[in-house]
Amino acid sequence: MSPLPPELEKLLKELDGMDPHMRGAVLIEYADEFESVPEGIARRPYPEVHRVPACESEAFVWAEDAPGGRVKYHFAVENPQGISAKALSVILALTVSGRPADEVATIPTTIVQRIFGRELSMGKGAGLQGIVNMVTFEAKKRVRDPKLLKDVSQAHS
Repeated sequence: MSPLPPELEKLLKELDGMDPHMRGAVLIEYADEFESVPEGIARRPYPEVHRVPACESEAFVWAEDAPGGRVKYHFAVENPQGISAKALSVILALTVSGRPADEVATIPTTIVQRIFGRELSMGKGAGLQGIVNMVTFEAKKRVRDPKLLKDVSQAHS
C-alpha cells in the first residue's frame, strides 16, 4: 500500500487512539469548520457530475488543478444535517487538498473507518467512501493525463 499524505497519516494516528465519545466531539469540531465551495468554482444548482453517488448528505466534489502537479479540492454538502460529510470534507481539504495528484490517487477508502470508527453505519459509510472515491478519481485522472497539470504549472510560472 502506498504511503498516505503526511498530514492525513498524522490525523489518522491521532484519531486511532481516541475513545468514540472524544472522536465524535473532534469530528463535530471539524464539521463546524466546513465552508462550501467558493462561487468562483461552482454555483447552485450544482452540476450532477460533481454529486457523490450514494451520499445521503448530497455532497459534491470539485478538483482544481494547481502548479506542480497538485490538485486543490472543493466540497459542498447540501444537507444541513450532513455532519459526517462536512467533517470528512474538512479533513480532506486540510490534509490532501493541494497535494500532488499521485499522492492522492492511492488513498484507500478504508480511511473512512479509521476516521469515523467501527460504529459507522453501512449507508453512511458508503456515502463517505464515495467522497473519498471522487477525490481519488480526480487525482487518478490527472496522473493518467499530466498534460492538464503541466499547462497549469506553465501558466503560473
